[in-house]
Amino acid sequence: MTTAYDFTLPKLQGGDLSLADFSNKVVLLVNVASECGLTAQYSKLQALYERLADKGLVVLGVPCNQFAAQEPGTDDDIRNFCDSQYSISFPLSGKIDVNGESAHPLYQWLTGPDSEFSGDIEWNFAKFIINRYGDVVARLPAQTEPDEQEILDAIDACL
Repeated sequence: MTTAYDFTLPKLQGGDLSLADFSNKVVLLVNVASECGLTAQYSKLQALYERLADKGLVVLGVPCNQFAAQEPGTDDDIRNFCDSQYSISFPLSGKIDVNGESAHPLYQWLTGPDSEFSGDIEWNFAKFIINRYGDVVARLPAQTEPDEQEILDAIDACL
């Protein structure tokens, strides 16, 4: 049976990021963008990561430029923006597509017809919660803020 641990993403600044590196952790996977009306969620994602990292939470940001070209920069631009504007310390992948024929295999699996959470990603900052075994247990829409009770309860249930 396929789990999230079977996938590898590009690292933000070269190389591969294996999701297997997060085995026995709870992962909050979020497609992110630097020029979106929801970009301010970065601050709440960072706060959540700082608060729960020692309990086993990993926030994983996945830059994507598919929504109104709101992540146009290079890997260096993305890193510099995240560092200077939000002091992001959680891991970020390289920029990928999350929808369509060019969607990264992870997102094809997350949203494909065989997934419990099928359907295209609607916008930047859509969220998936992956439990300690690599199973997807929740999908939350972009507008769900990282500090809302619904997301906190779903994370707590996995921790």
